[in-house]
Amino acid sequence: MLEVRGLTLGYNRTDAVKAIDLDVPEGAVVSLIGANGAGKTTTLRGLSGLLKARAGSIRFQGTDITGRSAYKIARAGIVQVPEGRQVFANMTIEENLRMGAYLVPAQAEIARRRTGVLERFPRLGERLQQLAGLLSGGEQQMLAIGRALMADPKLLLLDEPSMGLAPLFVEEIFAIIRALKAEGRTILLVEQNAQAALEVSDHAYVLETGRIKLQGPAADIANNPEVIAAYLGAA
Repeated sequence: MLEVRGLTLGYNRTDAVKAIDLDVPEGAVVSLIGANGAGKTTTLRGLSGLLKARAGSIRFQGTDITGRSAYKIARAGIVQVPEGRQVFANMTIEENLRMGAYLVPAQAEIARRRTGVLERFPRLGERLQQLAGLLSGGEQQMLAIGRALMADPKLLLLDEPSMGLAPLFVEEIFAIIRALKAEGRTILLVEQNAQAALEVSDHAYVLETGRIKLQGPAADIANNPEVIAAYLGAA
């Protein structure tokens, strides 16, 4: 579904991502792991059109989308759940969800998607008129994912979905990712919790100072001694 070749991204005079290759097959969960500053979020920003490529190409479902505007990429079906959730704090849960369906013209289809999201996140359904800024971090993350699902994305980009959450919410978030995987959703997951990310993924890439250091089946990456030492907490 997604083919990235030689992608270079940066800020000012610095290249943060350096000529990376990356593939996301349809229906797979692919994780991108690495330390802070490795270039993971920059990669997602490039894929969603928030940051223009300096070199390389991005193909989505066989079409070259390199250089397209972010709104055109969103229309094509790539939807990002940003780092830090970034819900609309002064809008209600209901309004946040409707923003996710901004590009959907049919009210019946919006209602169908809304029902699906609220069945997945009943906690949101209990307080639809509450301001999103008053939710806990975990609830805001659920809302951010629910808002993205309202767009019915072909490719879902998840940027650090467990960051800053209590352990119970981390478990809930990864249970949601597993459920989305079981439904056949295609996901590119950026996550510092390497162990949890690898457990839920089919394939994985290890990003180090802007370059892909390792890539392969997630189970193989999880058993790689270098990855164990650097990311999985082993001595």
